[in-house]
Amino acid sequence: MTDDVDPDIRTFLRETAADSARFAHGVSGDLAARRAIAERVREPWVVGGPRMAGIEERRVGACGVRVRIYRPTPAAALPVLIYVHGGGWMLFSLDTHDRLMREYAARTGMAVVGIDYSLSPEVRFPHAIGEIVDVIDWLRDEGPSLGLDANTLAIGGDSAGANLALAANLALRDRGASVCDALLVNYGAFDMTARASHDRYDGDAYMLTVPEMADFWDNYLRAPADEQDPLARPLLADLTGMPPTFLCIAECDILADENREMAERLQAAGVAVEAQVYSGATHSFLEAVRIAPLADRALAEAAAWLRTTLNLPSSE
Repeated sequence: MTDDVDPDIRTFLRETAADSARFAHGVSGDLAARRAIAERVREPWVVGGPRMAGIEERRVGACGVRVRIYRPTPAAALPVLIYVHGGGWMLFSLDTHDRLMREYAARTGMAVVGIDYSLSPEVRFPHAIGEIVDVIDWLRDEGPSLGLDANTLAIGGDSAGANLALAANLALRDRGASVCDALLVNYGAFDMTARASHDRYDGDAYMLTVPEMADFWDNYLRAPADEQDPLARPLLADLTGMPPTFLCIAECDILADENREMAERLQAAGVAVEAQVYSGATHSFLEAVRIAPLADRALAEAAAWLRTTLNLPSSE
């Protein structure tokens, strides 16, 4: 049977799976161990990539959320991309997504602000959404004093982070505040309902399995009633007024169909949408940019879309 995964992405899957098995051998399976293993597995994939003019960390806003600010140049009044890392609301960190955030900063010329939001199950829905909104409020109030142009503000994320980025805009809209200027969605987790892509791309041959995703939802939501909350499941939401959106859809991903549906729902709500389906890509494939031209192309296309949408000069 012909492998439908891009060869370089297949190498990424093979190496991350082997490292996961190696690091887990003889180790307890509790959540702390899972998190530590996830961090170690991603370490080789954040090496290299663009150098920044400056990187700093702060605790900001009413919640004291830790953020990491990447500045690709020392210029003042840099436009901002907030980035929300994935990991099923339970795993990963600013460190696992360090290279991805540096790539976006270098390719767009924007400052990237990564958010170290609280993980589940210790803190469950909707707490992390409130933290992200708090960071947005802080940027709008205090960003200019730090050389950050809060008048040009995008937000993005991958997987669970894409869910949180979209939900934060829904929360802003619902309280009567301005939404962000652009939304970058990388293989987002938007719904709990099984679709054809769940069956087609489940299993160890791909990055994310159906049981893993079910476990993530179980640990994120507080109670069954949350399953009907549009801030948790944005495909249930009225999407009117959402920002222009770029969707990076991995073809070989259990979440592919809900991302296609999200693109359709956004368009039906009058949102300007660009949806790109990357053939041979799996969940998390952007993290393979060190070896995968497919990931490089996807990052370049998202960066070009951000520059065009936000009317920014070329980063070249």
